[in-house]
Amino acid sequence: MTTNTPLSRLAYAPTVASSPIKPILRKPTASVLGTRSRADDSDGADEEEHPMKRQKKTVVFNENLNMVREISGKSFEDAKREVRQALEGKARGDEQDYDNLKDLFAPSNRNSSPDEDEEDPRHQELLGYVVALTGYVPMLGRSCTGLVRSVLRCSWLDRDENFAKAYIQLLAALSSVQASFFAEILRMVVEKFLETKSPSAVPGFPPVDLETRKKRLHVGIKYLLDLFPAGSKMIIKLVTSKFPYTDEPKAVHMSYIDHLLRLKTSRPDLERDIMELILAQLVKLDVEMTLDLENDEDDTTRAVMRSIQTDAKDDQEDDESDDESVMSDDDDLPEETKRVIKIKNKLETLDAIMDLVFSIYDPIFEKPDSDEAVACFENLLSDFKNVILPHLKSRHTQYLLFKFAMKSDQLMEMFLGLLLSVAFSSTEAPVIKQAAAAYLASFTARGARVQSHTVQLIVSCLLDYIDYYRETHRHCRGPDVRRYSLYYASFQGLLYIFCFRWRDLLDQGALPDNVDWDDPASFLGQDLPWMPDLKKRMHANIASKLNPLKCCSPVIVEEFAQLSHHLGLMYIYPQIEKNKSIHLSQFYTGSYAQGGALRDTGFEFDNEKWTHLEACFPFDPFQLPIARRWLDLENNYVTWSPISVLRKPGGEATDEDEEEEDSDEEGSEEESEMGEEELEDREELFEEDTATDDERAD
Repeated sequence: MTTNTPLSRLAYAPTVASSPIKPILRKPTASVLGTRSRADDSDGADEEEHPMKRQKKTVVFNENLNMVREISGKSFEDAKREVRQALEGKARGDEQDYDNLKDLFAPSNRNSSPDEDEEDPRHQELLGYVVALTGYVPMLGRSCTGLVRSVLRCSWLDRDENFAKAYIQLLAALSSVQASFFAEILRMVVEKFLETKSPSAVPGFPPVDLETRKKRLHVGIKYLLDLFPAGSKMIIKLVTSKFPYTDEPKAVHMSYIDHLLRLKTSRPDLERDIMELILAQLVKLDVEMTLDLENDEDDTTRAVMRSIQTDAKDDQEDDESDDESVMSDDDDLPEETKRVIKIKNKLETLDAIMDLVFSIYDPIFEKPDSDEAVACFENLLSDFKNVILPHLKSRHTQYLLFKFAMKSDQLMEMFLGLLLSVAFSSTEAPVIKQAAAAYLASFTARGARVQSHTVQLIVSCLLDYIDYYRETHRHCRGPDVRRYSLYYASFQGLLYIFCFRWRDLLDQGALPDNVDWDDPASFLGQDLPWMPDLKKRMHANIASKLNPLKCCSPVIVEEFAQLSHHLGLMYIYPQIEKNKSIHLSQFYTGSYAQGGALRDTGFEFDNEKWTHLEACFPFDPFQLPIARRWLDLENNYVTWSPISVLRKPGGEATDEDEEEEDSDEEGSEEESEMGEEELEDREELFEEDTATDDERAD
């Protein structure tokens, strides 16, 4: 059977000289498959003694059929006859020739001696049997699955280009016979995505470099998918299932993604599926890294960051041999060191993939308001909603949206519009809405190109929502972070935005003359013109039964309390002191209230830390040293300015500051025990991004 789809994109020579095909399914001493023994064939002996006298013919590729039409005359006919008789014998129950045919396609023993390789005819003459088997593919039924699998194990990428072309034709012919064969073929080619180096050369053929192997592989994939378009869905399922595990070396991940990008180029109809798959795996790795760092001791985290920053400064290329040498010595290392190496390797993998993905999208957004850029950003928004948003622990992948949303007002409005619609949707799951609220607050607070009027618009939307929610639940028993999670997430987002963008919440046209916008200290002691009803509406919520200051993160509440007091917005310390006597467990409405056992809740009421909303904001400082070069953080990112910048000129604390510090020192015993941990959390949330790389390393 032949195929008729052109393979003209292959740069194969149209002809190639070939030696005669010797029958090799059985020993030549017996004329079993229509061949004579050499002892009885004097002409054959003469040909051995006088090779130049033998009749030579060349391999001719018929451009219409894209097939090897003739190989060395009679010898090719012998190969066809041997293949046919082997298949017919299999049908009769005689499997000797069939088994020999399977062995013929099996990968050769590359550890054999050169003399043995030269004497083995399979290395040079397998091409004839590939072409012959292509013609008899219709004879292959389900009983010949073993032969097909043997064919698929053949080292076809490591031979010459003519062999690769003929082999691709064989794969196409096999695919047309049975769907199961086609599935096996696609599985074989996808498994080769995991190869990171070229195997040793096939005896009789020069070594083939990795790039050539990749090109041949993807020429074959494109040819098969052009012939059988239904294979597109099959190959997407395969590349998804075969994607490397997160603990695989960086080289394996990068090679696999390179194959996916080549597949995307040759099959544009698969672009959306492939990019979504890459982002999904990137998020998976990102979330796993975040959890690893959260669960580790601070010393381990700092060791990992120092190590990866040192490697980035050295700017040395990592090769596979280095990875293998490190992993081979793991058994001799302390457990803590192994842990650092494992996390560091994952961080490097995450960094390399993020850098690659940035490089893919960046050229598209050179003209951010073009139709192409807008369409691409719409696809990114779809991937964000489906893949990134459900995983709030992701720390880096979402910066794809951050970077490109900063390119133009149109793209920024598209991103903010999506976050608003999801956060306040009536159909989305609560956890998704809470994540969207966190993204909305974090992007508004951290995006340097988010204009003041946009900041006020977002704050107004959040105020409208919490006012509506407060009014709807005015008869509630009290604060309950599990039951009213979206309310607390929205209020905490307001506090977070205020801490970073308080100047944008002022009526800039009504500012006092002696206020300098670039000097935060100049705002102290002034009667500042805040946006309408900001103070009134926030105070109404703070004093409500929902009591958001009790449920929001203590770190963020404390920072807001200091800023709002120094800036004259409101004084909330009395409410904070009052909240110390409130135990949130009394308002908990879990399974116990519905008749379940108290132990089933899984919480310890003596420790109320679980009742506070987690301070998780997606655009916290970006830590990957290589990929961060794409972000232009100096111009696009708002860094945290601590409360010290609002002290009186000269750096001296005011009497009020000293009184507050004394009051803090006289807090309850429980608060003092938690003080150190809260301080560390506060540094992580608000001060980490102000340090330079050298300071972090120190």
